[in-house]
Amino acid sequence: MTIESGKTRIERDSMGEMEVPAEALYGASTARAVENFPISTLRYTRQMIRAIGLIKKAAASVNEELGLLTGEKSRLIQDAAQEVADGRWDEHFPIDIFQTGSGTSTNMNANEVIATRAAQIAGTERPVHPNDDVNMCQSSNDVIPASIHLSAYLTIQDDLLPAMDHLHRTLEQKAAETSDVVKMGRTHLMDAMPVTVGQVAGGWAAQVAQSRDRVRATLPRLGQLAIGGTAVGTGINAHPEFGRRVAERLSRETGLDLREADNHFEAQATQDTAVEVSGQLKTYASALMKIANDLRWMNSGPQGGLGEIRLPALQPGSSIMPGKVNPVIPEATMMVAAQVIGNDATITTGAHHGNFELNVMLPVIGYNLVQSIELLASASRVLADKAVAGFEVNEEAMAEVVEKNPIMVTALNAIIGYEKGAEIAKRAYAENRRVKDLALEMTDLSEEELDRLLDPRDLTRGGIRGD
Repeated sequence: MTIESGKTRIERDSMGEMEVPAEALYGASTARAVENFPISTLRYTRQMIRAIGLIKKAAASVNEELGLLTGEKSRLIQDAAQEVADGRWDEHFPIDIFQTGSGTSTNMNANEVIATRAAQIAGTERPVHPNDDVNMCQSSNDVIPASIHLSAYLTIQDDLLPAMDHLHRTLEQKAAETSDVVKMGRTHLMDAMPVTVGQVAGGWAAQVAQSRDRVRATLPRLGQLAIGGTAVGTGINAHPEFGRRVAERLSRETGLDLREADNHFEAQATQDTAVEVSGQLKTYASALMKIANDLRWMNSGPQGGLGEIRLPALQPGSSIMPGKVNPVIPEATMMVAAQVIGNDATITTGAHHGNFELNVMLPVIGYNLVQSIELLASASRVLADKAVAGFEVNEEAMAEVVEKNPIMVTALNAIIGYEKGAEIAKRAYAENRRVKDLALEMTDLSEEELDRLLDPRDLTRGGIRGD
């Protein structure tokens, strides 16, 4: 069903009549919101609409169990709500993210779409009412906070954690493949003692694993749902068992560990959990920024840079310089990281506005949180498949840099002392000579001893070397 014909119909709500597109499933309340908030092109995402649909379906089922809703009404609402959850009617959710801070407009949008669709399924006019039936035992003030938690949890479980697992495995595989390839370490962007490419990739893998654990650690709090608190957290107009039963129903439906919020006043007045989750997403974004930047630096050149690795060549890098190939995947990953860090600032600012019994920036908090999760999931897979898995190492160039680097004198400190080592290093830099050759001239160490002490692979294993 499309809503582009230009024809309209008249719908009514408590404020009076509104013209609504003839094919639209929504009603007067949604049309008012579309008219009131012509601010951006940002709309509720697929996962956010899915979460609202699942909540409405669970609510109808529970209300039937509690004897508050007839079986026929419950079935119609559940069928229509499932279609909403499945994405069948996404274009009928036209309201801007920048709307009323409670998300009331979107909650009513869902109520109206489900009620209209229920009428179509039943073949009768208005078998269920958007407020009295679809919204029974609910308020925007508990539905929207619950949908934020549910949509974020779903997206983390379905998309982000699997993507992080994939990137982690890919990095560990690359670490294993390059465990014997020695390169110069760098601190302050300056030459330092040797490391292996495998050690570098293993460090990246550990960053991803730790970020994954941090995200997982937020799930018990993300699994607490505000549903059942209704208008201000007291549960007014809701059955005392409604919140618990809806959470249990949603757990069975999704396979997630969901439960009624421990404290409904906290669940509706604050978005502390959203801030916590976003903080862990920001941490992961920072990790991806570091990994992507390392890949760019190691790939730089090929002649004028480090040239330690070769990233897969994916597209021409310049409209004017033939043959130029750029590290496009790391750059795209860095931009995702920057967006997530910016989203975190928006979420944190939004959470500041939990005024008395309700946070009033719920839609923008939910949008930015889910967007961050989705972006990180996509970027993780792209980085793994199009950059990490396929990069090649330039072993010859790296070995030459290690062999000639005066910083290698550090390995002799325990035997010849720091001062003598500094003297050798300065001459090596000034005369462009190898440490080994100068150490033969300036110390009593034999060539065999120096070969052993300055072995690059051995130096990547740490420890003090001596007789």
